[in-house]
Amino acid sequence: MKILKERFPNHSQSTLLSIFSLEYQKRIKRTISRHHAPDAIESHYQRYLSEAKARPTAPVLLELANEVDLSPALMARIILDRFLQGLEGGVPSKIVLNSMLKEPSLIPDQMLANNIYQCTINDCCYGPLVDCIKHAIGQEHEVLLCEKLKERNLSFLDENQLRVMGYDKTPDIILEVPIAVEGHIVHWIESKASFGDDHSHRTYLNEQFWSYWNRFGPGLVIYWYGFIGELDCQRDRGILLKDCFPTDIVTLSHAAQQDRLPQEPE
Repeated sequence: MKILKERFPNHSQSTLLSIFSLEYQKRIKRTISRHHAPDAIESHYQRYLSEAKARPTAPVLLELANEVDLSPALMARIILDRFLQGLEGGVPSKIVLNSMLKEPSLIPDQMLANNIYQCTINDCCYGPLVDCIKHAIGQEHEVLLCEKLKERNLSFLDENQLRVMGYDKTPDIILEVPIAVEGHIVHWIESKASFGDDHSHRTYLNEQFWSYWNRFGPGLVIYWYGFIGELDCQRDRGILLKDCFPTDIVTLSHAAQQDRLPQEPE
């Protein structure tokens, strides 16, 4: 992170971390399948058992993950799953597996519990700790968005209110009265506490943004940590991208007042 900050001093640490996380996840997705092969799982597990026996106080599982270039949290999941299969004689449920990853003290093997914990706290992109942090950051930016809207006296419905009304798939904000931003009408706003790269934005378009557009009309997406400029190419089709809350908002009441202003005599 220090190297990135020195190389790109004009970008915030949050933006650089978001970009790093996206690129790291792409790399892991390209290689994860080989680590889930049965022979690879058994090899990793036996290697862990051997190393843990020889060096009981060392973070051997974390070292193994780094050695084979796998996310520590994902390695922890693979090894814990294999351990529980040997213990219970069958595939453990996801509920049990997830609960033990979140709370390693539940694992009946203390040495393995310590290694799982080490992997969890030393992974910046995967695992239950990272999931909690990402959720908290997302919530923080949604609250920030609501505060900005209230400062402008804009009437809106948030995601929780929309779900109570029966909507199942909604943006973070629906404006009760549309606004205009840079000459484009906006009916809804989606908050993304991340950097918008090509892969993630294309996924969001297909899974979220176009469905919002079909149901609610044109809208605005805020990538709080920035985005690749070329991705903001759907404005004419109804999806506008920004990296901050817009300052040049035109409201319906303001536009109406402008229309009613007397014209200067020619």
